[in-house]
Amino acid sequence: MAQSMLLYWSSGSPPCWRVMIALEEKQLQGYKHKHLSFDKNEHKCAEVKALNPRVQVPTFKHGDLVVNESFAACLYLESAFKSQGTRLIPDDPAEQALVYQRVFETNNLQQKMYDVAFYEWYVPEGERHESALKRNKESLIAELKLWDGYLEKMGKGSYLAGKNFTMADVVCFPVIAFFPRLHCPPERCPRLMEYYKMLKDRPSIKASWPPHWLEKPEGQDNLKNL
Repeated sequence: MAQSMLLYWSSGSPPCWRVMIALEEKQLQGYKHKHLSFDKNEHKCAEVKALNPRVQVPTFKHGDLVVNESFAACLYLESAFKSQGTRLIPDDPAEQALVYQRVFETNNLQQKMYDVAFYEWYVPEGERHESALKRNKESLIAELKLWDGYLEKMGKGSYLAGKNFTMADVVCFPVIAFFPRLHCPPERCPRLMEYYKMLKDRPSIKASWPPHWLEKPEGQDNLKNL
């Protein structure tokens, strides 16, 4: 079944990484994939453009079906292979609701991290303002406190939506992994750092770890002064 799948991806992209974790958790190893370089602008290639009108990665194809949004691809894999591998969405409606809430809240954490870590990348030099970056940092610090509070409430050793590994972890771990890599002070999010250490050696995460992170484990210090 995995042989009929094709994933276009780039190293270090949280959206790409979460789809790769989902594929591993659903025991779909052996899927075809094409690793595209951001630095060389390969993700804008004609192959991706033909499948994805947004010309972005991940672009995921299963047979004739094309899914271009990472959350949708992860949810599709769980739905299509529900009884295979790790069960990522629980049956209980209340438990489901919490999983979905954490899944979609990940967008907030991801965007606020980008707004600080990659401020100079996204904002042209003439439009940068220290006051704007300061607001971005304050917003990210508040967001981290929120997620730390979630884990504190769940109790030591918990996953993001309870005692079991779920889609919430698949989707959010690739974002959380940026904080230690970019030297975020551990005291800003001690519970998230405990969570990161608990999950980083999980087989699905190790198998899909960004190749350039393996080559260069230390990232830039973009979050050092948070």
